[in-house]
Formats: sequence, structure tokens, C-alpha cells
Amino acid sequence: MATSTGQRGLRLDDQLCFALYAATNSVVRAYRPLLGEVGLTYPQYLVMLALWQDGVTAVHDLAARLQLTSSAITPLVDRLEAAGFVTRARASDRRVVLVALTEAGRLLEERVATAQQAVVCRTGLGDRDLADLRQELRDLADRVAATGTARGDATG
Repeated sequence: MATSTGQRGLRLDDQLCFALYAATNSVVRAYRPLLGEVGLTYPQYLVMLALWQDGVTAVHDLAARLQLTSSAITPLVDRLEAAGFVTRARASDRRVVLVALTEAGRLLEERVATAQQAVVCRTGLGDRDLADLRQELRDLADRVAATGTARGDATG
């Protein structure tokens, strides 16, 4: 078996992208069974988090908040509506669709908070370390996005 590191010395274990990918997968896998108990998928959970925090929100604003396209949000909202957690209504501007929590959706927040705390405990990180890690990741995302925008592309 060859152990060459290639011309550029690219190694999987040295890649930031892989470390982020592996960490994300681990966290999502930790959430999956806990959210499944309350009838949510992880992407649906993200939509619900935004609604619990922000209240009634237009689909396009929800998409921007979650850094997704409106077409990616729509099927999530469809399933949340079918489950009875949200409702949709047209705003006075008929092009705008507003998403609002139902009573069942509001009550779900307390049950989901238990799942969230269980995942936080699994990280083994204290409050300060978690806050610092979140901020570092936000800063990283902002820097990468700003660099891609400044160059006109995201290819680096």
C-alpha cells in the first residue's frame, strides 16, 4: 500500500473541511434519535429554532436566516405544517408567504430543549468553551464568505 502524500502533501487528517464535516456529522447523529422522539428531523429542528426565536417569518427570510434557498425551505415547512407544528399564510403582498408556529409548535420547544441539553452534555464542553467555539466558527464562516465575495467566487 502506497503512503505517498501526493504532490501537494494533501492529507485528509490535515484538512479543516474534513474536521468540520466530521464534527457536524457527529453532532447531527447525536440529535437524530432525540429529535425523532418528538417527530422532527434535524433540518426541521433548525426551522423550528428560527421560528421559536424570531416568531412569524416570511419563507424567504427564513431561508436567508438558515443560509438556504427558499426552495430548500419549502419542503421542510410542508412537513412541519402536515405535522401540525406550523401554519402558512399569504401576507398583504401575495408574493410573501408567512410561517407561524401553532400551539403544538410552541409547546414542542420545551421538549426539544431537553434534547438540545443532552447533546450539549455529550460535547463535554462548558458554557464558556461552547460560546467561544460558536464564535470562532461564525467568524470563520464570515471570513470565508467575505473572501469568496471579494474575489467574485468561492473557489479560492
